[in-house]
Amino acid sequence: MITDNIVNLAAEAGKIMLENGGETYRVEQTINMICKSYGIDNAESFVSPTAIITSTMDENGRNSTIIKRITSRATDLEKVALINNLSRQIQSHPLTLDELRKELKYIRSFPKYSNSIKTFFAGVTTGTFTLLFGGSFSDFIIAFGVGILINLLSSMLSRLSVNEFFINVAGGALAAIIGLFFSYINPIFHKDEIIIGSIMLLVPGLVITNAIRDTIAGDLLSGLSRTLEAIMIAGAIAIGAAFSFKIWMSIIGGM
Repeated sequence: MITDNIVNLAAEAGKIMLENGGETYRVEQTINMICKSYGIDNAESFVSPTAIITSTMDENGRNSTIIKRITSRATDLEKVALINNLSRQIQSHPLTLDELRKELKYIRSFPKYSNSIKTFFAGVTTGTFTLLFGGSFSDFIIAFGVGILINLLSSMLSRLSVNEFFINVAGGALAAIIGLFFSYINPIFHKDEIIIGSIMLLVPGLVITNAIRDTIAGDLLSGLSRTLEAIMIAGAIAIGAAFSFKIWMSIIGGM
């Protein structure tokens, strides 16, 4: 029974990491480190982007297997770092299982940045990328507003449980239509720079990075899964932008 609790808590720690942007090898390493800290040396873990399977065998030959389903994924590297530090702390100063459970509960509920801060910096991100791609200060202002609108739209659709694919389609469409509109009403605005800078907010940078790292580390299933996920996100953004271009050409008749 104690073994079951240890394996369950170790898998829960891995789940928190995986849900918040942790790499496959790091999740497996963390699970094994926690189990080993409590005297379980034969723990085996299989981690994919959608599931964690952890199994061990006690001295009586009884298997203990825990499956954790990953149903949501976000990017919160602070939680990944906290779990990472916790697993190393346990190695030198072991906690009781109740203390470990409380620590995991605290990390899972660790406060994120407020919506207002995330919305503001979404605008800063898109505006800065627009400048990076050669846009003017006027383009920066428009892209700043687009970033805020994309963030608000994504948050609203997430609360409505809309699929992530369609959220990215909507974001790409919004970025394109606003860029086209402002470049149409005034030539000082450059649609290319505004659109490219704005959709950078949606580009799956962490997913691509983890896909490469997982593949290099030999986690081929996770690497391929994350690569496909990145391609799907990029495709959704492109579909949204193309939809706006098509609508614009149908109504206005040109760019």
